[in-house]
Amino acid sequence: MRLCRFSQGNEPRPAFYFDNQIVPFEAVVRAHKERTHRDLPLPIADDLLLYLPPDGQHFAAARELAAWIESNRGITDSAALETSKVKILTPMPRPPKLLLLAGNYAAHIEEGGRTAVARQKTFPYVFMKPPTTTLTDPEMPIAIPRVSPNHIDWEVELAVVMGRRVKGVSEAEALKYVAGYTVVNDISDRKFRPNPGRELREQDKFFDWLHGKWHDSFCPMGPCIRSADSLPDPQKLKLTLQVNDDIKQNATTAQQIFPVAAVIEFISQFVTLEPGDIISTGTPSGVGNATGTYLKPGDQVQAEIEGIGVLRNRMIAG
Repeated sequence: MRLCRFSQGNEPRPAFYFDNQIVPFEAVVRAHKERTHRDLPLPIADDLLLYLPPDGQHFAAARELAAWIESNRGITDSAALETSKVKILTPMPRPPKLLLLAGNYAAHIEEGGRTAVARQKTFPYVFMKPPTTTLTDPEMPIAIPRVSPNHIDWEVELAVVMGRRVKGVSEAEALKYVAGYTVVNDISDRKFRPNPGRELREQDKFFDWLHGKWHDSFCPMGPCIRSADSLPDPQKLKLTLQVNDDIKQNATTAQQIFPVAAVIEFISQFVTLEPGDIISTGTPSGVGNATGTYLKPGDQVQAEIEGIGVLRNRMIAG
């Protein structure tokens, strides 16, 4: 089951997502009742956690309606809307926390000139982005910052949406706390250097890198959430990223150093994870910085994860 948020006016609404089409909840509820004479109430709220495992109050009803759509596409086609004619919104607009991993694919570490270390001898590097100013809807522009415009890069990533509050969970149990999965493009300013005439300090290089992650619009996310019950193994997903018509990244989540469950275990050792938290699990090789190729105004960026969806955005001058 894939769910999205969309708008055709001022009010965000939930819908079932089918790549080129969406089916709004209210239309499905109405069609289902007309055909089956069963009242399957589903509130029309745009908080997708209500309809997702493990604790969504209306998860069972949403899953039943999703299965009914699949079996009755001829009936529901009349209620479907083309995704190109509505505004698809980021599926979690205000997550409590937006956590991301750095260096979770060996080939990406190596293309940056560093040596990958075996999982048993290291730990995940986790950083954060400000969600209210970095999260960007599908098809909406990514602004190249005027303060540092020349080294803007792409990073396709599998993102985890937490569905249940947890602290100190084991890797073996971690996936039971996941609501679903979505696509993130961790846009990065590779050579942000605030105050070029500064006196260098020991930590400047790290904070330059970190601050280069924080520009407005630098975390497109979407177009939907795939429910965790329909994706039991997140380590078998193909990831690709295109800039215009050129494939830049082409990998699989099987190549992660720390798989999704291990990442959740690590973070939950010292941070309480809450419903709606987003954990983006790192990018594979093929970033622009490895070849000195960067994004410029007018570029179309397309990040795709198999079985979830395609996240498209256009670069504009900020």
